[in-house]
Amino acid sequence: QVKLVESGGGLVQAGGSLTLSCVVSGLSFGNNAMAWFRQAPGKEREFVGAIAWNGGRTDYEDSVKARFIISRDSAKKTVYLLMNALKPEDTAVYYCAVGLGYYSDHRTYNYNYWGRGTQVTVSS
Repeated sequence: QVKLVESGGGLVQAGGSLTLSCVVSGLSFGNNAMAWFRQAPGKEREFVGAIAWNGGRTDYEDSVKARFIISRDSAKKTVYLLMNALKPEDTAVYYCAVGLGYYSDHRTYNYNYWGRGTQVTVSS
């Protein structure tokens, strides 16, 4: 059974930082892209960033470029999202997801396993 468990969310002031973690179990992890998505109340789930199976490529949604960094540790089967210079508009539930291939893009249908999410709230 594949399981993804996110952690690290919380309440932070604008300008602060948080690091999210996502631990994966039940699959090899090393052969799949990973990504972070987020969903704010009343909005659709949106792409935040993705990382290739070997960490050799990363992509980010424009609004988080230069502020967020996605990384992975295959030995720990964990993907991370370091979020700096947080803004109130970053408030959302953040989800990690397993990609269908070695690299997957921003489209949700390219991901077949999802975590339950962790809440990030940024106060102004």
